[in-house]
Amino acid sequence: MLAEYNALLRNNTWLLVPPATDQNLISCKWIFRIKTQPDDSIERYKARLVARGFQQRPGIDFGKTYSPVLKPTTLRLILSLAVSQNWPVRQLDIANAFLHGSLSEPVNMQKPPGFVDQARPDHVCHLRKSLYGLKQALRAWFHCLRQALESYGFKGSKTDPSLFILRRGAIRLYFLVYVGDILLTGNQGSALHPLLLFLQGKFVVRDLGRLNYFLGVQAHWTPTGLLLTQQRYIQAILDRAKMSNANSLSTPAAPATKDPDMTPFSDPSLYRQIVGALQYLQFTRPDISHAVNFSAQHMHNPLQHHWSDVKRIHLNGTSTHGLFFNNTSPLLLSGYYDAAWANSVLDRRSTTGYAVYLGCHLIS
Repeated sequence: MLAEYNALLRNNTWLLVPPATDQNLISCKWIFRIKTQPDDSIERYKARLVARGFQQRPGIDFGKTYSPVLKPTTLRLILSLAVSQNWPVRQLDIANAFLHGSLSEPVNMQKPPGFVDQARPDHVCHLRKSLYGLKQALRAWFHCLRQALESYGFKGSKTDPSLFILRRGAIRLYFLVYVGDILLTGNQGSALHPLLLFLQGKFVVRDLGRLNYFLGVQAHWTPTGLLLTQQRYIQAILDRAKMSNANSLSTPAAPATKDPDMTPFSDPSLYRQIVGALQYLQFTRPDISHAVNFSAQHMHNPLQHHWSDVKRIHLNGTSTHGLFFNNTSPLLLSGYYDAAWANSVLDRRSTTGYAVYLGCHLIS
């Protein structure tokens, strides 16, 4: 807690001001987490001060809130290029990322619990920088990072705002960002070090070395390429759904029937949690895409047979399955498309599907 509090002070996150009767004063709380390594060993204990953003008022202490989210297709494409061309893939982490964004709206917050200024006990924190929990925190941080990268020479991608590209002579660098987690690659490894020094001059950056564990995805480097899996994530889904001892099946979905069981599922919240988790699992498991898409269509009112369909999606026994990127794959773009017209026995709707490959790597 003290380390986090000192980091907030060093960053000039707030200015103590006398309270006013007409201001919207939001509260805050401490959140504690145990950060672990991919092997489940403890990395560090972390305390984070979080503002209660649900107390903010739109148009008064926050405006726009949107922040881009990295597209899985973009990550697969960049990794396919990097592995095929034997480029270095570095992983970076920016500490206290949200604290770097500057606020354009007036936001006032109570002092952190346990840290009261004895000389000014009645004063409140007038926030100058963004804080975790604020509605505009993500947008403010991304704007700050984008300005820094553009000053270095990067340009944002027109198809994915989370991708930044640097073209300088023969140098090509690709910068992928997801909040404070960053992947950096390019055709010249010597060009990565100056960029890292530049970022360290702007933010508190940890160089985590070669890609290892990114957004819940585990990277396994082999002599022939890179394997991406989500083994820990799959196990968490199985434990949450109490399916760890279920039998494995060879197909992720069963044909629809005309007379399904119309009994409502007893725990709709669990259904939504599991299907939401499965949607993120498609990052490395595109083989379950059709089954998950079908299950996601019934989030509002899941029935018992919908839950049976979710449990059928084959995770047990396939936790080591994932996407493999071969380091000798050619850069040939190809696509496959298929459609089944009016094939649903329930509503006679059509089903379409496609797969796009770069060489032998599935991209989309």
